[in-house]
Amino acid sequence: MKKFLIVAALAICSFANAQKGTVLVGGSIGYASETRTLGNTEIKDNEFNFSPKVGYQFHDNWTVGGEASFGSSKTKQGTNEDRFNTTKVGAFLRYTIPLNPTFAFFAEFGAGFQSEKDKTYTGPITTTAKGDGMYVGLTPALFIDMKKGFGLNFNIGGLGYSTINYDNNGPEYKNFDFNFGRTFNIGVSKNF
Repeated sequence: MKKFLIVAALAICSFANAQKGTVLVGGSIGYASETRTLGNTEIKDNEFNFSPKVGYQFHDNWTVGGEASFGSSKTKQGTNEDRFNTTKVGAFLRYTIPLNPTFAFFAEFGAGFQSEKDKTYTGPITTTAKGDGMYVGLTPALFIDMKKGFGLNFNIGGLGYSTINYDNNGPEYKNFDFNFGRTFNIGVSKNF
């Protein structure tokens, strides 16, 4: 509760907004770990994600830039192990509506290329699957200006579509995702 009050106080005392001609640098980092038991077998899951972003604010309300995302996950069940790596590289366009000197609402449209690599170790046998595709997403979010252009970004989901086609006549996946209220993300950004 103390941390929330400190964040709220900093947000109320701040009066800086991003301006035309500034550079936006931001991103997010995530890590999750879970251990569970299925029968007599222990299953361990680890996941890491890093998503940097750089943009140029060419108008008081408009920002354009590049985004990337790098993810890695590993599931270990007994002697079997599955490693999954993802990479996304694309561009984004953001429209921001200042609500007051501290808070702003923005909607961000992003699109780009994505690739996946899945390695499965089953005893002495290793199988590898590779695929690539595209992604498109629209995410509404809230920006809280903490001090001098440094801020926090909050969103609770968005709308997205992606495809992945695996090599060697592998499967093709198409995914439409409407996840408002099912996810919660926090990011950090700074305008220079």
